[in-house]
Amino acid sequence: MLTEKTLQQLLDKLPRLKQEIQKVIVGQEAVLDEVLVALLAGGHCLLEGVPGLAKTLLVRTLSQALHLSFRRIQFTPDLMPTDIIGTEVLEEDHATGKRFFKFNKGPLFANIILADEINRTPPKTQSALLEAMQEFEVTYAGQTYALDRPFFILATQNPIEQSGTYPLPEAQLDRFLLYVKIGYPSEQEETAILTNTTGTHKAQVMPVLDANDIRQLQQLVREVTIDTDLVNYVSKLVRATRPDTTHIDYIKEWVRWGAGPRAGQALILTAKAFSLLHGRYAVTMSDIAAMAYPVLRHRILMNFRAEAEGIHPDKVTAVLLKEIERTTTRLS
Repeated sequence: MLTEKTLQQLLDKLPRLKQEIQKVIVGQEAVLDEVLVALLAGGHCLLEGVPGLAKTLLVRTLSQALHLSFRRIQFTPDLMPTDIIGTEVLEEDHATGKRFFKFNKGPLFANIILADEINRTPPKTQSALLEAMQEFEVTYAGQTYALDRPFFILATQNPIEQSGTYPLPEAQLDRFLLYVKIGYPSEQEETAILTNTTGTHKAQVMPVLDANDIRQLQQLVREVTIDTDLVNYVSKLVRATRPDTTHIDYIKEWVRWGAGPRAGQALILTAKAFSLLHGRYAVTMSDIAAMAYPVLRHRILMNFRAEAEGIHPDKVTAVLLKEIERTTTRLS
């Protein structure tokens, strides 16, 4: 049980963590918050953005600000499951002359994994990553190996140049706690980026949190309180995404499949983490609204008509937040 002093010292490190990352990353405040929320909630994060928006730099800087092991895996069409899990090699005991197989761990055995361009590797390798994400362990030759904890996967994908890619299936997308989209910086931010990255000065990022701190924070997230009315609100919000059970005509018109119960779990857990990240110990409606977009955008499947009309899941989420709030005025 953490003492009040130890707890406060731990929470004071969160603003410092953001400050260290922002020495390198200019702007992208919402993106940074969402990545940190995924880490605090104990889930994994999918980052999407066009080339040159510092996706890889963000993950690398995060690893520098955390006293954790870090590995980067560049996903390619010829990458095999053993390339990320590891493989057995034949070794010899020089004392006895006996030969034996030894498992050499792959790059997946680290605390933070950057899975770069995950949609460029075949489904067989993507599936190998799936077990690690869900079970926090991998299996090779019938033997199960536990992964280091905390274990945090940040996968990136490029929304353009789709030739030769293998889009993640819906079931695998659902394993990611958050789906974070990175947009272009503002004019002021882009000017700052150009100034900071074309000179001789190089920012030094200092580690703020270690593995034990992260584990304690992940446990603390689950202790953040949430009102029963807000839990009911999340349930109504998620159920309203399903065309066969919703009362909202907009959903029936544009959505083919809605979100499952895992979306509700993710929304509550990330809202708790978002609240803690901002120094609060109870979830509010604004926390839920903030996390609804990255939680639902990969769990709502649009129909063909919606895709043709350019109607995307974020638009559906915006409609849901307005419609459901009208029917739950006592929560506002």
